[in-house]
Amino acid sequence: MTEAVLPESSMTAIQVNDRCIGEEDILREMQYHPAASAEAARHAAAEWLVIRALLLERASTIGLEASDEAATVQAVIEREVDIPAPAESECRRYYDNNSDRFRSPDLVEAAHILLALAKDDSDQRQKVESRARELIEILTRAPERFDELARANSDCDSRHNDGRLGQLSRGDSVPELETFLFNLEEGQLSSVPVRTRFGIHVVRVDKHVPGRVLPYEVVADRVSDYLKEASWRRAFRQYVQLLAGEARISGFDIVAAESPLVQ
Repeated sequence: MTEAVLPESSMTAIQVNDRCIGEEDILREMQYHPAASAEAARHAAAEWLVIRALLLERASTIGLEASDEAATVQAVIEREVDIPAPAESECRRYYDNNSDRFRSPDLVEAAHILLALAKDDSDQRQKVESRARELIEILTRAPERFDELARANSDCDSRHNDGRLGQLSRGDSVPELETFLFNLEEGQLSSVPVRTRFGIHVVRVDKHVPGRVLPYEVVADRVSDYLKEASWRRAFRQYVQLLAGEARISGFDIVAAESPLVQ
């Protein structure tokens, strides 16, 4: 496996007041910050280490100590970034303006015939796809035969239930199959075989059950938790920017807050 190479510019030493964050520290921290690229992971790791250093400096300033550095960091956050729960009026206002976010999932009832296929077997794939097309042709002429053909041909356990998959919501099936499930009309058979990692499918959608907006009383806790989390993230970012504005930082840029959150 080829080791990721980071740009030379990313190797600049980071200093937070008298604390030095070395490259080894950053590389060690990167494992906790998965990202699309090594550079993005390094940036996230370096950012957290700068924030951690700022919080440890703050703990020292206010005389706050805990059993270890991780506990000290947590204690500072809990002491100085305390956001009260949002008022019910705020929660109701958010719910009223964003009710579509609080819907029950769309559901679909469907059935399929799965023709299993080994990976990387192109000859077998042609035969299986040809058989799937034959089944589609038969079912186009005689849709009432679906149950019979599912029992006789499907390699899925659902064949014991005439190929029926029951009710499915988004995320319950693989993306390739889901695309068809939520785009076919009720009673419609897929006109082409559907290929997934499991093999080739012949798919029929029996019913769509659209989601509905859930009553406020059902989702009140979710709304409150969401608003508190969003407020906490904003407050924490502002708090970190405040600490950064009062610190000497080199090698990494955290913009200082314009107005203090914590005195």
